[in-house]
Amino acid sequence: MSTSKSLRLLLSACPLPTNEARILLAHILEKHYQLPRSALLSRDDMVLNEAAAIEWESFISRRANGEPVAYILGKKGFHNIELLVAPGVLIPRPETELLVDIVLAEIAKSKQPTSVLDLGTGSGAIALAIASEASLATVIATDQSGEALAIAKHNAQLLNLSQQVEFAQGSWYEAIGQQHFDVIVSNPPYIANLDPHLTQGDLRFEPASALTDYASGLSCLAMIISGADQHLRSGGLIAVEHGFDQSEAVVELMQHAHLIDIQAHLDLAGHCRVVTGRKDPKTCQGS
Repeated sequence: MSTSKSLRLLLSACPLPTNEARILLAHILEKHYQLPRSALLSRDDMVLNEAAAIEWESFISRRANGEPVAYILGKKGFHNIELLVAPGVLIPRPETELLVDIVLAEIAKSKQPTSVLDLGTGSGAIALAIASEASLATVIATDQSGEALAIAKHNAQLLNLSQQVEFAQGSWYEAIGQQHFDVIVSNPPYIANLDPHLTQGDLRFEPASALTDYASGLSCLAMIISGADQHLRSGGLIAVEHGFDQSEAVVELMQHAHLIDIQAHLDLAGHCRVVTGRKDPKTCQGS
């Protein structure tokens, strides 16, 4: 037991990467002592009490076994909000914030109430990040997983966004019937079945159904894109996240679906990560 070691010694002796060790120890300081992360420096001679020390040892063991930091802490920051996360949902990632930025720009450009559909919401990350910054947005967020929706609804309550975001259970468009939207956004499973990444790192602990389509990696994207015309209003926008090497294939799917103004968008790492398209205003269905 490390009850006699200072914070400074705990960090120096920790086998985890320094940034992860600091995140985990800062969480313990906040939980047990209501201290900010800066206490790691300002009070680095502090010694943990027994309960905090036991939790610290548990955190090290769990992370050493590969469990994601977000699951250990039970939370993850995303865009401008913090979300509760658990093994039943995908851990929100920084590259997905690009989807939020694209939708927020679309809402700002329209300058009027905007209806948004978030397909496969998971923890509610995309839907809630949009709603938290865009008072003109009304959002319906869907997922086929009841466990995921329970977490998403809890996050909506914690963020006081339950009145702005509605949740529906079902597979993709089955959850919303014949409704039409100004924007459709989705980060669907796009990793191909048997991709070696599924057995590596944090992905080992995340729900497989949120990561892979158990096929080529494009089947969920194809379903979402092909159904967009039936659920977008005239000129409406669809934005989907995809794998780093799938941009050309997703563009082709949008072309085949007769969408227009198709654009590929780069994430912060310089990878093509999102493709957007619009429903042709010349078509009248769903206008």
